Amino acid sequence: MRDWIIKHDRIIQRFLEILPGFVSWNLILFPYWGILVIPSAVAYFILFFNIFWFYQSLQIAISSIISHTRIQAAKIYDWMGDVRGFPDWQKVQHVVIIPTYKEPIHILERTFESLASQEFPTKQIIPVLAMEGKEVAQDRNAKWEVLKAKYGNVFRHMFMTVHELEMGEVTGKASNERFAAVWVKENYIDPNKLDIDYFTVTSCDADHKFHPKHFACLTYKFLDNPDRYKRFWQPSVMFYNNIWEIPAITRVPNTFMTIWNLAQLARKDRLINAQNYCLSFKLLDEVGYWDADKIPEDWGIFFKAFFKKGGGIEVEPIYLPLMADAAQSTSLWKTVTNQYQQVQRWAWGVSDDPWIIKSYFLSRNVPFWDKTTRLFQVIWAHFLWPVNWFLITIGLTLPTLLNPAFGRTALGYMVPKLSSFILTISLAFLLVMIVIDNIQKPKRPNKVSLFRVILTPFEFVLMPIAGFFFSALPGLDAHTRLMLGKYIEYRVTEKV
Repeated sequence: MRDWIIKHDRIIQRFLEILPGFVSWNLILFPYWGILVIPSAVAYFILFFNIFWFYQSLQIAISSIISHTRIQAAKIYDWMGDVRGFPDWQKVQHVVIIPTYKEPIHILERTFESLASQEFPTKQIIPVLAMEGKEVAQDRNAKWEVLKAKYGNVFRHMFMTVHELEMGEVTGKASNERFAAVWVKENYIDPNKLDIDYFTVTSCDADHKFHPKHFACLTYKFLDNPDRYKRFWQPSVMFYNNIWEIPAITRVPNTFMTIWNLAQLARKDRLINAQNYCLSFKLLDEVGYWDADKIPEDWGIFFKAFFKKGGGIEVEPIYLPLMADAAQSTSLWKTVTNQYQQVQRWAWGVSDDPWIIKSYFLSRNVPFWDKTTRLFQVIWAHFLWPVNWFLITIGLTLPTLLNPAFGRTALGYMVPKLSSFILTISLAFLLVMIVIDNIQKPKRPNKVSLFRVILTPFEFVLMPIAGFFFSALPGLDAHTRLMLGKYIEYRVTEKV
C-alpha cells in the first residue's frame, strides 16, 4: 500500500482533492434523487442525522458550560504564584509572532498593549511584527517606529521581519510566520547561544487581544507538563472585539463561532489548535516550521508535528478568553463580503485533507488508534461542513414535494414530525449559548441603546439565513474549488 501510494502520488493527490467535494455534493443531493428511488432510506437517513445533530447540540451546550465555568475560575486564579514555584521560570521566553499586512496602526497597538499589560514579566515576552515585503516600505516603517517608540522600553526585545515571497511559496500567514520564526532562530537564539528548550512560539493574528493572565497561565502549563515538547496550547478565541459594531446578520454567526470555540476547549479528544495557539520553539524547529506552500497553517502545523513525531501530539486548553475582531468593513455589503471570504478561507482547510490522508497510510511510526481517531476528526469536521445546513434546514420538506405519494405514507408523514420535534428540543440548548454569550462578551458601549440589547436574543431568528451564507455556502464553495482544481488565493480580512 505504501509503495503503491508513493508510485501513484499525483493521481492519488488529485483523487483526494476531488473526494471532499464529491462526498458533500452527493450527501446534499441524495435526498432529492433518493426520494424518487429509495424514499425509505432517505427518510431514515434524515431522521438519524437529526438525532446526531441533537447529540451535537447537547454536547456543545454541556462543553460550553464546562469551559465557561473554568474560564471564570482561571480569570481570578493567581497563575504567577504557581509560576514562581518553578526554579527555572525566569528562563522561559515567549516569542509572539504577529503576521500583518496593511493592518491599521490602532489595531496593532491594541495587540501590543495587551502584551504590555501581561501579569507575566514583559521582559520575557518577545513580540515579532512579521510584515510583508509587498506592503509599501514607508507604511511598514512608519507603523514600526510608532510601536517601537511606545513599547520599546516595555519589552527587552521586539523585532520586525519583512517577508519577501520566494519561489514555491504562497502568500499567507504560514509563509510569513515561517520566515519570522526562522529569522528569530538564526538572528537571536543561535547567535546568543540561548537554550531553545525554554522558548515558546505563539501564532497571533494582528487583531488579537490577550487576557492579562494569558502568558502567566501559559508559562505554568509549559513548565508543569513533562510532555511540553509534544504539546500545543489553545485559548478560547472569541470574536468580541467589535461585536457591538457589526450588523445582526454577521453578529449571529460570530456568536456561534465563539461558543463553538469555547465548547471545543473541554473536548480534548477533538481539540486542534486554530487561529491563536502556542507550541514550544523546540518542537517547531524539529518538525521544520510551517509549510510556506500552503494557505492553512493551524491544523497544518499540528498534523505535520503529529506525523513527524510519531503521534502523541495533543492540544492543551488555556481556559482564558482571547479577543479577536469579527469581519467588518465600511459598509453592510463589504462586511458581509468580508465575512464570507473569511469563512471560505477557513473552509479551505479542506485542502490539507489529501496530505493528511496520505500521511495516515504512509506513516509507520504512529499508533493505529491515535492516527485513526485524528483522521476521523478531520473527515468529520471538513467533509460535513457544507452538508449540515442542508440536511437540518431543508430535511425532507423539499424532497417530499418531488414525491408527494411518499409524503402520504406513514413513514413519510412521521419522519418530518419526529425530525421537527427533535430539532425543536435542540433549540433549548440555544438558551445556554445565549446566556454564556451574554456573560462573556464585552459590556454594552454607551453608544448602543438598551433597546437594541433587549432585541439581541431575537436576532437568532436569522440563524437559517446566516448559516447558509456564512457556513454552508462558503464551505461548499471551498470544496467545489478544490474539486475542480480552482485553488483560492489568501485574502487578508479587512480591518477598520
